[in-house]
Amino acid sequence: MPFSAEDLVANPKFILAIRFHAGRMRSMFDAGPRLARLLASQQRWLLTQTAYALAMERNPADPTSGFTAVRLTGEITSRKAASRNTVLSFIEELLTYRFIAYEPGAERRRPRHFEPAETSHHAMFGWLVSNLGALDLVDGGNRVAHVEARKELVRILQPRIARNCLEDPRWREPTDHVALFLWNDAGGLIVDHLVSRMDLQGDDPERVVVGHVDSRALAADFMISRTHLQRLFAKAAQQGCIGWDTADKKPVLWMSRSFVEQYCKWQAIKFAYVDEAFHWGTR
Repeated sequence: MPFSAEDLVANPKFILAIRFHAGRMRSMFDAGPRLARLLASQQRWLLTQTAYALAMERNPADPTSGFTAVRLTGEITSRKAASRNTVLSFIEELLTYRFIAYEPGAERRRPRHFEPAETSHHAMFGWLVSNLGALDLVDGGNRVAHVEARKELVRILQPRIARNCLEDPRWREPTDHVALFLWNDAGGLIVDHLVSRMDLQGDDPERVVVGHVDSRALAADFMISRTHLQRLFAKAAQQGCIGWDTADKKPVLWMSRSFVEQYCKWQAIKFAYVDEAFHWGTR
């Protein structure tokens, strides 16, 4: 039976899985920063996953199926996840950086159909494997081995995961403290970086230590301004999500346990859909 979100949150190993996945996403950014930024905020995550799902659902016999500007705009704007102009700008960005291409001959047809480039297929497979690997950490399963032996499964699993996440308001619209980061440019990358560095051995009932964070280096790494990052950190600190222990020479950043718990509950929604899709697609 697949995990429910409640099962995952109640499992003491889930926090290890969350940290593992965050570390994998951080590594994915290091390997391909521009591509990884497609998952860097909640809005871009929804756009990317929905676009890829539409492409995987393409049926050549049905001209209304697949990834077109009209279809992506309809899916996203109907959930109020982004405006029409944002969707169109996103597609232009994908084309500019060659993460997608027109289907052969589609440049002269209407509607124009897009298909992911090989680098995009590779990145989405890596994202799926990271999620499955995190679930394997929770129960000692063999999901990763199963999917790596049948790589075509990503074309079946990803659309189901993406659609369930898009349609679920609990995932689509994170709680306020999580949304503070996730609806911010590069906020997802920043949270992944912090979560990947959590010290889970600490026994402070209120805080989880992250360690020293060089905001100048982190801003440069994620291609955002230092002012933008400092403003985000200031808002998060004001709301009690993060803070600094200044007892040492180098201030040590911490996250509140309540923020970490909120983040885990939100992530559990997606992980439950990943597990459900895996069980559905491999039964």
